[in-house]
Amino acid sequence: MTTTGTPLITSSTDALDSLFSPQAIAIVGASGRQSNLFARPLQYLTAFGYKGAIYPINPGYESLHGVACYPDVDALPGPIDLALVLIPAARAISLLPAIARAGAKVAVIFASGFSETGEEGQALQTKLTSVAAQHGIRLIGPNCQGALNTATHFYGTFTGALEVGPLTPGGLTYVGQSGAVGGSILSLARERGIGIASWISTGNQADLKTVEIARYLIEQDATTTLAMYIESATGEREFLDLATRAQELGKSLIVLRSATSEAGARAAASHTGAIVGSAAAFNAVVREYGVVLADDIDELVELAHVHTTLPRAHGPAVAIVTTSGGVGSLAADLADSRGLDVVQLSEQAQNELAAMIPAYGATENPIDVTAQVFNGKDVTEFISVCKLTAALPEVDVVLVALTLIIGDQAEKAATALAGLIALSDKPIVVAWCAAHAQTTAARHALRDAGFPVFDSVGSATLALRSLVSDNSTITPNAPSTPTTADDFAALIDQYVEVVTEAAAAPLMDGLGIPRPTTHLITDLQQAEDLAATRSTPAVLKIQSPNVLHKTDRGGVLVGIEPADLPRRTAQLLAMFAGDQPEGVLIQDLVGDGIELIVGVTRSGDHGLPLITVGLGGTATELYRDTATTFAPVDRKQAKTLLLRTRAAALLTGYRSTPAYDLDAVAEAIAQISQLAVVAGDRLREVEVNPLRVTHDPHRPVQALDFMMILAPKAGA
Repeated sequence: MTTTGTPLITSSTDALDSLFSPQAIAIVGASGRQSNLFARPLQYLTAFGYKGAIYPINPGYESLHGVACYPDVDALPGPIDLALVLIPAARAISLLPAIARAGAKVAVIFASGFSETGEEGQALQTKLTSVAAQHGIRLIGPNCQGALNTATHFYGTFTGALEVGPLTPGGLTYVGQSGAVGGSILSLARERGIGIASWISTGNQADLKTVEIARYLIEQDATTTLAMYIESATGEREFLDLATRAQELGKSLIVLRSATSEAGARAAASHTGAIVGSAAAFNAVVREYGVVLADDIDELVELAHVHTTLPRAHGPAVAIVTTSGGVGSLAADLADSRGLDVVQLSEQAQNELAAMIPAYGATENPIDVTAQVFNGKDVTEFISVCKLTAALPEVDVVLVALTLIIGDQAEKAATALAGLIALSDKPIVVAWCAAHAQTTAARHALRDAGFPVFDSVGSATLALRSLVSDNSTITPNAPSTPTTADDFAALIDQYVEVVTEAAAAPLMDGLGIPRPTTHLITDLQQAEDLAATRSTPAVLKIQSPNVLHKTDRGGVLVGIEPADLPRRTAQLLAMFAGDQPEGVLIQDLVGDGIELIVGVTRSGDHGLPLITVGLGGTATELYRDTATTFAPVDRKQAKTLLLRTRAAALLTGYRSTPAYDLDAVAEAIAQISQLAVVAGDRLREVEVNPLRVTHDPHRPVQALDFMMILAPKAGA
């Protein structure tokens, strides 16, 4: 079957529609050998109920699995919208024109041997994408394991996770580069009874990218929770768009991320860049949009289980119902360490619980019903305690922590708990600290009802915390002052790449960033003239675009008396003569106080501008006490950001020390953040370190040092 005409680039939406809901599929290189992995896609499609047309292509067979086989793509009897390409790399490229003629909008390239193998493979992958683009075909892969959609019974993959049969439909969608990781997730999800909506392995993602596909799948009604495995860097704005949309739709986004190299951080020019690292924007999106991070595969599956089956929590107040005081104590410690509030129960609630619990139990939180409550065959009292606890207005989430409750009583308790969990508008999770062999029936009762059972209170508290929304998030907003880039365009245009504090003085003053009085001295005569007018000690700082860390190189002198000012100025100019100094900045000495660091960063022309605040000074990289969000921020957002740091306790009053003017600090941070607007896409890094906070009522906050790095001007 051939078609003619000028190929048009297929949109990602059209391509993904054809991928996940294909009407006709060509399987190029379908194998009849049962031991061959490439026999699986045809086996799965024919066995698992796919209703569309299937065209196996292999000149060595007349039919496979009862389906007519064709010698080549041009021999197909009808149009296709998807090609599963199971042949080696070079041949796959040569067949793309024929696949396009057959009408395919998208092709899944399973073969390896591309960019993952080195320079030659990269050249082959470049050719692959070029040929595909020339013929209007979008690509999944190469070096991938395909995709599936349970709603359409499309199983275009060779993952071994399907060897035991088709999947149960459900709300979990997975998108990831690694097919092996994705297969493990499918296998573990099946074991736990988690229903699957869609699944895809993107491999080298030469064309359609992981985040782009996730953005499509988050819109699908069948998807309630989207899990991702990300190996390589993602577009910052694209990931932000995905997280924003997931939040708007009320859907959970869970991410397992690897290969988070800090090579970029080590190469950063500023302390801020070294602290926040190359994943700063990703981490900010995670923090502000409620993205759930997993540390390993099993944890991702456990988190996905609670997010696909349990309601979101209205707050962090947790009540713990346990059969062991020791386990209850451990659970309380872990819950507290993860940001849950082990809430104190009201006197009325404790009185009601006392009527159901043995006298030697505990009605405080954790609620210890003791193992004695299971001495009889009836589990009514235990379930009544759980039901009452979940209904308490002061409780947002419930953790049921069981120990050696086994046998028939365990199964009865599990069945009753499953009924309670299903009816509750609050998340209730069960941790069963007993061997699987002794609690098999009980675990199956909960699993068959769709609910998770955790082996430890640690994993259970982690899962519960992931269901709690953070009320202190900061979302990107418009500039918080009338500042626009146009107001400072001429000034920014004068700057080359590294902007020193002296050169930035007009910019800082224009934005209202508070700073001490300064004078730039370029020769001995100027130093002598200034010394004659001063009566107080000063700070001397070399100014050069080639000296970014002045203190480390001895370029900062503190407490210099007026009489010694000319000599020390000449000394600095001579010491840094080879660094093309702009001069020496003479700055008024500022009183002692708290030192903060404020940085604004952007990774490349298309990166998200970020602001970082934390404990500053020369040891800032040692303490790494910082918080990061999107820039610019207004004063309220700046205060929220500042209060995320441990250093905030020093500002708000620590051990009876007087509090500093937090509003003034927040205002200064907001003003500095406006540099994200002013410098625009040229911005790479801005750092104020330190921002000195004192008890001076007239000048409570001052920027004592400043450095800015810009990208070269266009055409420079």
